[in-house]
Amino acid sequence: MSIGHFFEKELTGLKEKILKMGSLVEDQIAASIKTYLTRDAALARQTIQNDHQVNAMDVEIDEECIRLLALYQPAARDLRFITTAMKIATDLERMSDLSEDICERAIELLEEEPLHRHSDDIIAMADASQKMVVEALDAFVRKDVALARKVCADDRFVDELTHKVFKGLLSDMIEEPAIVARAIRVSFIGKYIERIADHATNIAEVVVYLVEGKIIRHTVVE
Repeated sequence: MSIGHFFEKELTGLKEKILKMGSLVEDQIAASIKTYLTRDAALARQTIQNDHQVNAMDVEIDEECIRLLALYQPAARDLRFITTAMKIATDLERMSDLSEDICERAIELLEEEPLHRHSDDIIAMADASQKMVVEALDAFVRKDVALARKVCADDRFVDELTHKVFKGLLSDMIEEPAIVARAIRVSFIGKYIERIADHATNIAEVVVYLVEGKIIRHTVVE
């Protein structure tokens, strides 16, 4: 069996690890949003605890990428694939951290009466962000540049809703100071969801780099 065959097998294994980590993170995001909407303290604590699995996979993937770089000294597209895998793992790990943050704010909100204002917009943000994560990973698997660019463009929708929610909450706090503590926590949750969408966009951008060799970060995607 040739060295090239062994290397291809290793790259396939690396991709499978990325997808496994992605699946874990998708579960973390969904659980954190459910925690906020249903006020489920047990689910929140379990989701926080599960973050260590994602952290472990992040370290494992990072070490695997470094090993492959040192052992095979790849060039061109293989080099781009390995560096892309490292970047994707980092973004996935940060999404899991943000899911943990959502759970922590949700637990704090349990101590007060529910604040349902702007819930529809927050749900829409969450749905859009979760879809972006799924599509970004799909784009990676299929090396689908069109789908990756769609994910980048979809980030605008989440940004627009984020601004709408923050503006609404600010207005609410001015009119009703008694809700300030709750509204601030809800605004944090909105920001965490927006950041999840940003990390999905990061993944989509590196997919474009993987396939086309183009860096589109900080550029306008149509």
